[in-house]
Amino acid sequence: MASPQVHVFADAQQVAQAAAERFVAAAAAAIRATGRFSVALAGGSTPQRAYELLADQPLRAQVDWAHVHLFFGDERCVPPTDPQSNFRMASLALLDHVGLPPRNVHRMIGEADPSAAASVYEAELRVFFAAQPWPAFDLLLLGMGDDGHTASLFPGSAALKEQQRWVVANRVEKFQAFRLTLSPPAINAARHILFSVTGPAKAQRLQEVLHGPRDPMRLPSQLISPTGGNLEWLLDKAAAGHE
Repeated sequence: MASPQVHVFADAQQVAQAAAERFVAAAAAAIRATGRFSVALAGGSTPQRAYELLADQPLRAQVDWAHVHLFFGDERCVPPTDPQSNFRMASLALLDHVGLPPRNVHRMIGEADPSAAASVYEAELRVFFAAQPWPAFDLLLLGMGDDGHTASLFPGSAALKEQQRWVVANRVEKFQAFRLTLSPPAINAARHILFSVTGPAKAQRLQEVLHGPRDPMRLPSQLISPTGGNLEWLLDKAAAGHE
């Protein structure tokens, strides 16, 4: 298991640029090797900026979008038109601009019963990643909240202990609501995991995640440790505590 690579950039714009460029490189490599590129998207403001960069030139022209399959690492239990929807954000920032075949966009059905929606999404992943024990995404994008959560794996929540299911409906007590999320082992099966973390509000928690005692029930981001792939952290100076 390779050690995480931590990269510090001047600001959030440079973090987004680096994430977008890694997306382009990973897509090219995967399509060249297998004829398709599977990526799980993250929600949040930093990934959104990366998606906007991918939707614009020159990066848009560097991706063979017809062979890209977009999935989601987590989703709020809301309709796709809701302002809180990760799918809506990704659509406005990226999907509406790059001409992806509709069949290549695999959204979580946030408006359905959470448990049923998790089962449906897991079934879809199992078909796509046929005969594989876990979903080996070519690239999986993550952010980190100022409480140390990632995807919809929140401190103290039941999904942190999941070891069998690929997708779960996770009850998040702080919101009194369910979220759909990939499970920790499903995330860790990815070939390349990319965290993007920006802003001073996350600096203290980030130091705990990266350098503090291991306590994943309090700091879920500590659970992310790919079983056979690479893990990168893209940070701005503020999140890294360099300001």
